[in-house]
Amino acid sequence: MSLVRRLDAYLDRLPVLSQGSSDDGVSDVDEHGFAVADTFAGPRLDHLLRVVQSLSTTSSSQPLLSAQRVRALLIQSGIPTVEHPSEGDGSARAAYADAKSAYENEMEWLLVTKATIQVYGVILNALLDRIIPLSDGIWYWSEILNSYTYSSLYTVQTSPLRLWAWTQDVYVTSKTRMRSVSMRDAPTELVDSTATGTSQKWRQFYGIVRDSIRERSFANIQCKVLSPVAFCRSEARRKRAQLGKLREITASGLGVLMDEGLQLGHDDDKAEVHDHQDLKGVVERSVALMDVVLKEVCTLDVSTDDFEDKVFAGVEEDPELSVHLEDSVTPDRPAVLARRLLRIIDRTLPEHFNTMQSLAQANGRPPRIVRYWLPAVVGLFSSTTVLRILVNRKADIINWITDFGVTVRDFWFNWVVEPTQKVIKTIRHDETSEIAIMSRDSLKADRESLERMVVEFAIHKPHFAVDGASISEAQIAEIRSKVAEGDVTPVLRAYEKARKSPFVGAVRGDLVRTLLIQVHKSKVDLEVAMTGIDSLLKSQELVFGFVGLTPGVLVSICIFQYLRSTFGGRSGQHQDRTAGRAIRILRNIDRILSEARPTENNVLSYKDHGLLLCEVHVLRSLTGKLMPRDVGKEFLEDLDDLANMKGIQVQAKALDRIRWAYARWLK
Repeated sequence: MSLVRRLDAYLDRLPVLSQGSSDDGVSDVDEHGFAVADTFAGPRLDHLLRVVQSLSTTSSSQPLLSAQRVRALLIQSGIPTVEHPSEGDGSARAAYADAKSAYENEMEWLLVTKATIQVYGVILNALLDRIIPLSDGIWYWSEILNSYTYSSLYTVQTSPLRLWAWTQDVYVTSKTRMRSVSMRDAPTELVDSTATGTSQKWRQFYGIVRDSIRERSFANIQCKVLSPVAFCRSEARRKRAQLGKLREITASGLGVLMDEGLQLGHDDDKAEVHDHQDLKGVVERSVALMDVVLKEVCTLDVSTDDFEDKVFAGVEEDPELSVHLEDSVTPDRPAVLARRLLRIIDRTLPEHFNTMQSLAQANGRPPRIVRYWLPAVVGLFSSTTVLRILVNRKADIINWITDFGVTVRDFWFNWVVEPTQKVIKTIRHDETSEIAIMSRDSLKADRESLERMVVEFAIHKPHFAVDGASISEAQIAEIRSKVAEGDVTPVLRAYEKARKSPFVGAVRGDLVRTLLIQVHKSKVDLEVAMTGIDSLLKSQELVFGFVGLTPGVLVSICIFQYLRSTFGGRSGQHQDRTAGRAIRILRNIDRILSEARPTENNVLSYKDHGLLLCEVHVLRSLTGKLMPRDVGKEFLEDLDDLANMKGIQVQAKALDRIRWAYARWLK
């Protein structure tokens, strides 16, 4: 806790050893005004120094020691075992005062004060740990009261307990009546026979039980207002009120300790050193305040105002305060405080814990066995039927599981893995992955074949290609280039001439030859068109690959997200739940500040301050889950401003600053 850390740091800044004055005003200095060095030497002071160092805060993450550790260090110091001489023995008191140096006395005070700070932190943590779970119980009873369905369910859940209580009442009533009847009819039994006496006893027993049941039933009807649900709602309302009262009293005690305990000036930045006697008085009153608060905080039959008055009256009238003792009989004050701290650790704190736990259990939500006995019974009786079904359908269940596994595997490999591999091959320009609707060299071979056929035809029939009777190489090259562009004019000329005399052309072969060349030309044209389509498909191959991969990926992502959300493993949802809880805490803080009735100093009352500290404590624990480390430090500073008693207006401004400055992490 930061408060314990600040208090401990404040004590470390005090010039304890430089003040050579004891309680009786004697200074251990030489004629030049310097402290005597011999007073620092000795095993006693060394031992006290080691214990003081053990009681000091050395870690910012864990500034608090456990109560048992503080107890062990106090016993190790030997201060609680110091026995002060009796008030009548003046010489013994003088010898005792001379034996203890001023430095040893100051060191004992420092040790006891540090132990007080640690116990103070332990008590504050204990109150916080006890008050925070009470809100869950209050919320549970509110849910019961706000829904008739939940009220009926609670009635069913607690019916065995009410039946058991009713049976015990009937048994106790019948036993009491039987005892009174037996005592009244004892002289008559001596005269009656054995058989007659036995039958008469049984008739009396049945009559007594019947009357007891009738009386208890009539009493239950009156108590339950003719409805078990109404009685349970009344019980829930009563328990919620008890938890609310316990929460308010505990919050008031927490506020009293925070506002009135250990006010050592640790917030004073002007390095103003208080008088040692004032500090010792503050420590004494703080120990008394802790003792009284722990004893009175579990009292539920008083209001918060009466509780506060009772606490302050108990501190003022505390018989162990030195102001109530005469100077001549003042005991060794560090030893008295050390023994009282041990008493708080050994007795008061455990008693407070047990009382708070018993009150919380008596008025909190029922145990798990009460809330879930009905599903447990149903599950127990239906377990044999379920087991029989599982055994009879064992083969079918195994087949279902196997088929489901095969389906999942095939879906994963056929619709996710293989399309992904194809996309990767396409990105890498793998030739085996290219889309093709015709062979790679088919068009080239057909074009060359067409060129050869047209050139041969032109050589054999040059008058169709050129005007002369022969053809040159240049003309052949020109014809070849035109054929590559799709121009087969010599063949078409021959076809036109042969078509005029088809029978003669067929006999001579020119018509058939030109027809075959044109058929081959049509095949080449078709292949050119298919090549264009093929090129278009290749240019969009990556798109087609992603289109084939998209369904499998989308289905896989949806299933994965559903499973993560179902089993609560997604960090985003956890972050949202944490942020939602932080927003609800801020809402509770705003409600506390809005509904608070400030005191004359314009600060919160002890109860409101205690409730505010509980909410801030929970919000502080969520800091590491909400925001980064550097932002968390600033957030904790603003939480300190919100929790400190600097006025309601200052706290309201701190709350507004938290809302707008950290809205990004509180969405």
